[in-house]
Amino acid sequence: MLLVAATMMLASCSDDRDSNPTLKTPESFVLNTPAYARQAIDLQNSETVNFTWSQPDYGGFPVATSYTIQLSGTNDWSVSNVEAEADEDSELVPTYYVVENSYTTCEAAIDAETINKALIVMMGYTKDNVPETQKLYARVKANAVGASEVVSNVVELLVSPYYVELKPADPVLWYMVGNCIGSNDWDNGSGSVGTGLIPLLPEPGADFDKDGNGMLIYAGFFPAGGQFKFVRDPGSWDTQMNFTNIDKNDAGVTDEDGENHNIGIPEDGYYKITMNTVNNTIAIEKLDGTYAEFESIAIPGEYNGWDAAGNPMNAMGKRDNTENHMWSVDLTLEVATPLKFAANGSWDVNWGNPDDFPLGFGSQGADNIPAKAGNYKVYFNDVLGLYYFFATE
Repeated sequence: MLLVAATMMLASCSDDRDSNPTLKTPESFVLNTPAYARQAIDLQNSETVNFTWSQPDYGGFPVATSYTIQLSGTNDWSVSNVEAEADEDSELVPTYYVVENSYTTCEAAIDAETINKALIVMMGYTKDNVPETQKLYARVKANAVGASEVVSNVVELLVSPYYVELKPADPVLWYMVGNCIGSNDWDNGSGSVGTGLIPLLPEPGADFDKDGNGMLIYAGFFPAGGQFKFVRDPGSWDTQMNFTNIDKNDAGVTDEDGENHNIGIPEDGYYKITMNTVNNTIAIEKLDGTYAEFESIAIPGEYNGWDAAGNPMNAMGKRDNTENHMWSVDLTLEVATPLKFAANGSWDVNWGNPDDFPLGFGSQGADNIPAKAGNYKVYFNDVLGLYYFFATE
């Protein structure tokens, strides 16, 4: 009986092994050809272009899979836009474009604007050289844990592209908010920039990624007992940085209100803040000495007859127990013009920089800033001499 039972057990184990599924990587899978494939899709007047595909056969059972869409204007899959962007020598030209979003189901709706941008990047359209129609090739790449990457068949579409000027993403600003920031305590309203929120500005010369992340800086006076933190989106507390993000503490600031980790200021002084929004870290250092507080800052230039008091800026951080060192104003320049920043309605203290626009460090008495025509939100930090002409519509 024992011999029979052992034999049956061995047979049962063998059957279990035979029935266990084995993960395998298929050679390909099917991207469906859309019904509209031969009709020219008007990218300028369309919202999305939709794709569907079948799940790769990983051995007859479902596997959690991540999918990405790849697009080409020439059916050449040799150099991606990601590889071209990473090329320090700028010698690589992308032949295909990887759509940034990934998908976990077998369908995707790609923004027509994204497709048009991809074609401009790959095909190098200029304002006067955009074809009426363009072939667009699409495929899907699948990734599953434990299996090699697998790519679908290629589907050919016809689209009508249009020209837009591509530019790098604007730096994404972050804002201070607290009981020593602006004129209102802890005022994180959607319209509170300049009253309860004060921005950090891009650091001149720093690199910013395609999402607008990089190095931001601020310098100003903070009173003893002050508390503050940082938010990215005015009106929302969802994305913030606080004391837990400080990677060095040269200033000796403290962690206040442990639940919220507000940054606490132990003594009066001038502090410089450097924020890295790529890895979400903050450095704070205390500055030596004192800095003048100005009654007003203006933007005189050739456009307003060099009136040293013309176009006065708004003080963003004034309150009873602190000083203001941050200024802003909306400015429209009809034509390119040289200009400067001037304090207290005179030329005794002024900042210029003949080399950098729209972002730079102004120096006392330096030559004029070569401003271009446009609509701007202008920010100026008088401790650093830092200016930023942020283009608006």
